[in-house]
Amino acid sequence: MSTMSAAAVAVWLASVVTILSRAHADRNVYPSAGVLFVHVLEREYFKGEFPPYPKSGDASNDPITFNTNLMGYPDRPGWLRYIQRTPHSDGVLYGSPTGEHVGKPTIIEITAYNRRTFETARHNLVINIMATEEFPLPYQAEFYIKNMNVEEMLASEVLGDFLGAVKNVWQPERLNAINITSALDRGGRVPLPINNLKEGVYVMVGADVPFSSCLREVENPHNQLRCSQEMEPVISCDKKFRAQFHIDWCKISLVDINKVVPVYIARPDPGTGILPEFGEYNPPSESLKSRNFFTDFLVTLAVPAAVALVLFFILGYTMCCRREGVIQLVHHSSIQKSTKELRSMSKNREISWPLSTLPVFNPVSGEVVPPIHPDNYETTSMPLMQTQTNLQNQITIPQQRPSGDNYVMSTFRRLEVNGIPEERKVAEALNL
Repeated sequence: MSTMSAAAVAVWLASVVTILSRAHADRNVYPSAGVLFVHVLEREYFKGEFPPYPKSGDASNDPITFNTNLMGYPDRPGWLRYIQRTPHSDGVLYGSPTGEHVGKPTIIEITAYNRRTFETARHNLVINIMATEEFPLPYQAEFYIKNMNVEEMLASEVLGDFLGAVKNVWQPERLNAINITSALDRGGRVPLPINNLKEGVYVMVGADVPFSSCLREVENPHNQLRCSQEMEPVISCDKKFRAQFHIDWCKISLVDINKVVPVYIARPDPGTGILPEFGEYNPPSESLKSRNFFTDFLVTLAVPAAVALVLFFILGYTMCCRREGVIQLVHHSSIQKSTKELRSMSKNREISWPLSTLPVFNPVSGEVVPPIHPDNYETTSMPLMQTQTNLQNQITIPQQRPSGDNYVMSTFRRLEVNGIPEERKVAEALNL
């Protein structure tokens, strides 16, 4: 009995733990403005929130996808991006918050979907953006790395190795990663799935000291000429990156914020076609007077109806009371009467059968020859023009040709069509 009670208590505790894991507190993070923010959505973290699956299977490898959005909105903030390659990989939130977001908590709703059990789990990520004294760093350089994808570059180990290589070349006191952008977001093309090609990634870093001589080598005329000819420029410090990162030095961007002249765009004066500003929109009150549209409805129907009625009377007067109209009515009536008479006559007329379907009387033998085409004759294969060889029941009539005469005796066949005797000439006299 004690064993059963212990098992029941264990089940109850497990259910309580499951409920608490589903209703855990919000997670708070504190990124700095102007510094790259990376937050990994680990699949292992959410697996404990899904109930155990009753069927057999590897629960540790369940496909899980994530959906992220700003609380109360369908999408994320403009500075925050999300990527997850496959349902079996972790998701990553990354971006660079700006100074205007300082002091404003950003609540991101994260929903995890288990694609095998169709269970969901949700929790909130509270991003508290902090201000920094060195924001923004005055010297910023953007590198284009050809052999990396964005999720590979976001890994802390890889990003740390890249910053270490940049620090060896630049030698700054403070060095921060400002932003990471996929080449696809800059208009790049999706690489072919061959030779382990990568999409490419842009990495922007900032420092507090001017650019080193190695970084400025790309600005000399010789390297600029090689870049215009789509050739690799000669950079002395490229060997410090080449072991792990393949940098396209022709696409490097060096920006000195101290020399950037701010551009202020003055707001043009509104012309005559632009409405003046009225401040905030003030919707009308709910106590609006109702308007009766019955009069408008009657006017809309009455005017076309009156015009149609006048036109109807004018047409009736023209057709029934004027001489031209009466003539047209009489002419139409006579045509209709003639048409009916012709149709009635066509129904009563008798159609004679074709001669090829009637029996033929042979004047020599006195027998009745069956028709050329019997009733069961297949007409679909009958040629359009029949020759002498096509006729199955052709009768040869003997002809008399006395010596010394230049004519041929003609014979006749006696036929009956619809009971009416008729003689038709079979052969004609031919002058030889």
